[in-house]
Amino acid sequence: MGKIISVCNQKGGVGKTTTVVNLGYYLAYKGKKVLIIDLDPQANATSGLGVDKSKIEKSIYDVLINNLKYDEAMQEVNMPQLKLMPSNIHLTGAEIELVSFMNREHRLKQAIKDAVSEFDFILIDSPPSLGILTINSLAACNAVLIPIQCEYYALEGLSQLLNTINLVKENLNQNLEIQGVLLTMADYRTNLTTEVIEEVKRFFKEKVFKTIIPRSIKLSEAPGFGQPIHLYDRHSIGAKTYMSLANEILGEPVIPEGEEAWKKEFSVEA
Repeated sequence: MGKIISVCNQKGGVGKTTTVVNLGYYLAYKGKKVLIIDLDPQANATSGLGVDKSKIEKSIYDVLINNLKYDEAMQEVNMPQLKLMPSNIHLTGAEIELVSFMNREHRLKQAIKDAVSEFDFILIDSPPSLGILTINSLAACNAVLIPIQCEYYALEGLSQLLNTINLVKENLNQNLEIQGVLLTMADYRTNLTTEVIEEVKRFFKEKVFKTIIPRSIKLSEAPGFGQPIHLYDRHSIGAKTYMSLANEILGEPVIPEGEEAWKKEFSVEA
């Protein structure tokens, strides 16, 4: 049975979509069958994988609202073992439309129940909110991956997210667990990054991934070209760290590309 991971944080700009696109790509690159579900009305994961969201005819909206079969909305991206269930602007109305549905919190879970045996990993890009779409994501998944940026107020709002996760676990999905906390946008030139890393590790302890994603111009540029970082610049520090994250999730050796490698790349004195 495949593992379903919801990448979730109600704060925007923390690296959710970047993580879904690149982690999904590297898991597929390593031979796993991967489905990415873009559950965000902004559809950034869709465009980040090179799909024109304005030309999509069948999307996750049709699966949730119009009972379209999940495989009718899927399309291949970059390689045969990587599939995408895209999003578009229609998903904006789903929050309101789902209110009138019976069993509305489980619409996604029901829609993809047959996909679990087809894929090794299903990654869900959740919207930056704690609305019904995010609840659907949490009700459908086995585990939550929480990206936290190395910035001021990094832990702000996390108590609300953790409370939501606990409520979903108690009432909708007793198998829900936290896969891990991923530190993103690390800038090792600042004391702030070190302080945030220490604070997050103190709060989440062993749940924090060893891999830390650095602040990287290449990672910021890649979505504009509709490419995962491996296709845009496979030798960049961002590519190396997302490969390392995939390794960590698969239980393989983590690539030692942390603080010292970042400082070397950006010519910062170690």
